[in-house]
This record gives sequence, C-alpha cells and structure tokens, in this order.
Amino acid sequence: MRSRIPVTLVAASILVLLPALACQQHDTGTSALRSQTRDSAGIQVVENPAPPAGSRLEWRIGPEPSVSIGRREGEDPYLLHRAMDATILADGRIVVANGGSGELRFFDSTGSHLASRGGQGEGPGEFDGLVAVAPWAGDSIVAWFAGPRLGISVFDSGGNYGRTIEINDGTQPGWLDPTAASVHGSILAVYSWEDRDTLVLQLLDGEGAVRTSLGTLPSWEPYLMDEGTEREMLYWKTFGREPVWGLWGDLVVFGVSNRYEIKAFAADGSLVRIVRRAHRPRSPTPEDLDAFIEDRRIRYNETDPSAYRSVPVAEYFPAFASGPDPRGGQRPGEIMTDAVDHLWVREYDFPGEERAAPLWTVFDPEGHVLGFVETPAGLVIFEIGEDYIVGQSYDELHVEYVHVWPLDRSGG
Repeated sequence: MRSRIPVTLVAASILVLLPALACQQHDTGTSALRSQTRDSAGIQVVENPAPPAGSRLEWRIGPEPSVSIGRREGEDPYLLHRAMDATILADGRIVVANGGSGELRFFDSTGSHLASRGGQGEGPGEFDGLVAVAPWAGDSIVAWFAGPRLGISVFDSGGNYGRTIEINDGTQPGWLDPTAASVHGSILAVYSWEDRDTLVLQLLDGEGAVRTSLGTLPSWEPYLMDEGTEREMLYWKTFGREPVWGLWGDLVVFGVSNRYEIKAFAADGSLVRIVRRAHRPRSPTPEDLDAFIEDRRIRYNETDPSAYRSVPVAEYFPAFASGPDPRGGQRPGEIMTDAVDHLWVREYDFPGEERAAPLWTVFDPEGHVLGFVETPAGLVIFEIGEDYIVGQSYDELHVEYVHVWPLDRSGG
C-alpha cells in the first residue's frame, strides 16, 4: 500500500525527548538513534531523535533507472504529457495516468506499451482532469479526476471500465478531493476551502459515502490583502502553517507544519499514535524573504511578487518540506508511505540552500526513526515499493519521463 500526501508545514518549537518514565527504548540498529515509546491514555507516543547530520541509511538506489517510459519523438503512447501519477501492479505492469490525454496507459515491466484506456471526455470510463491512479480492493484499479464534476472510476485488472463513484457534483462550496486509495476499498478525501484555515478529512466507502470523518482540522493560514477594495487579493502566510495527510498502512495520518509531529488515526477516527522527531527551529531573515520572492517569480512566472513583502511571515520555517501549494503550482507529495509501511518525510530546503538531491527521514511501521535516505535529483516520486521507486522527471528539453529506480534495502 502506498499513499501520497499533499503537504505543507512550518516549525515552531524544539521537541525535547521525554524522560524514560513508563517508556520503552527502541534500538534502530544505530547507536545514535534511540526512540522512546510510551502510552498516554491508550495512545502510543513515539519520541525520536534526529538522525546525525550527514548520516545515511545503508539502503541503495541504483545509479540509473531500470525502466524508462517516455520519448522525445515516436509513437503516441510513449509521448507523455502531464503524467500526473503512476503505479506498479502486482504482476509488474506499470500504469501511467497521462493527464494530457486523459488516458491510463499500461506498460509491461520493461516499459513496452500494452494498452491505453479512457481518454478526454465525460462519458463512462473517460476523464475530465485525470489526476491519479492506484490499486484498490481485490485486483481493481481506481483513477480519479478533477473537472467540473469530481469522481472516481473503477477498472478491473485488465483496465476494463467498471463503474464511477460520484464524489462531488460541482454544487458544493469548497473542494472535496480524493487523495489516496486503500487496497481494502476505502478512499481518503479532503474537503477544503482556500479562504479558510481549517479542512475536513474523511474516509469514504466504495460507494463514495462518508465512512469516517476526522472532523475539522487546522489548514493553511489565509491572508486577505486590501480587503473590501477592488484590489482585494488572497494570499497565504509566507512559510506559514500547512497541513499534510495520507494513509499509513491501516491508519490515516495528519499533521501541520508548526511542529514535527504526525498523528495517526484508526479507521473509526480514534487517535492511536503520535510520532515526533526532534527538530531545531530556524527563523526566516529578510534575505530569506528575498529568496522566496525570487522563487515565486521564477517558479510561477509571477510578474510582480513584491506584494509578498506585505504578507505576514511565520515565526519559523517549516519543520519539513511542503507539498501542493494553495497559491498555485503543483509540487510533489513530501510525506509518503511505502509498500512495507515505512513513513518517508522529506527534509525542508531553506531558501537558497536547496540540496542537490532530496533528503528524507524514514520511520519504521511503528514510527521509530531509521535514518536519512537520498532520492534521485529531479524525481517527483509517485510510489515507493519494496524494491523500487517510481516517479516523473524531465530532461534538458523538458520532455517528460516516468522512471522506475531499483531500491535495495539489504544494507540497512
């Protein structure tokens, strides 16, 4: 099972490891990393140290992809445009959600095209705004779309259309978006509003009905500039609090960026685990704000991002990296779970201090920190399997590819 998580977070205070009273120490195999676990009113609380700076788990990602899908020219199925997602099925087939054509494109384990399903449109099995694909209950596949109407289409293992689950008919205020699918047949969805500082996280059943609601949770921090005038504009606090959510095995995880803390909930909505990692907060400087404004200009082609000088700035930087940005522009999920229920949390890159390769803190299925792992530079990760990572990247001509990278965990 995997989950991808829209994310955005900001740091607030140093997490101090609690005394060992009523705690268990967990030895991860590295003497410097000793987690402490305690029970608090039936909730498992896991306090973790930060991995030593410069350290790495002895896991190995291959020097180059084992499979590459995408070409600069040639047959249409290999010409990717807005490849929004990809997953590898149990039999080794690779399914790419090609948003530009609204197709699910099936490839064998070597990257050779087998078939395409769907296409642009609003008919059965067609997509208006294809955004994701994932394995589902049994050997089914689900794909969801975000057009005027929002829903989830269910396919069999061969890619044959079965039915559509209606999620949002376009009449509700805000957005109800599916964000992760469970192989047990449930859908994690978020109901959010760009001008509110809260959201609602829900588990939906196979018919689209609400199975469990986690209720109102903290979200982004909106700021309305020049309110009540014709220049009124909505912004979000710079480096401000942002939410993260997703699936972690049978649990739903949620956190906000004002501290390095992830809460895990059971399917009935009860809080069962809290995972924390020591983190030293750092405050933004005027130079950091300059770098942020320059990034807005380059990344999102904003002609006059200087308005951000009038937007409130958070007291501290995020505790870890952010994901989908409410200001526009899609970025990768920065908290993920892999096929063996490890939790991956991407480290934050300070403005002007971006790393050559993304760095992640990895936790075991119980929430104990294992260490740092680097992933290939420029790779937007879609899925982490037991022995592979699949994601999207671009070449120097901005041609899209879906790459599968081998992952060897035997060293750690």
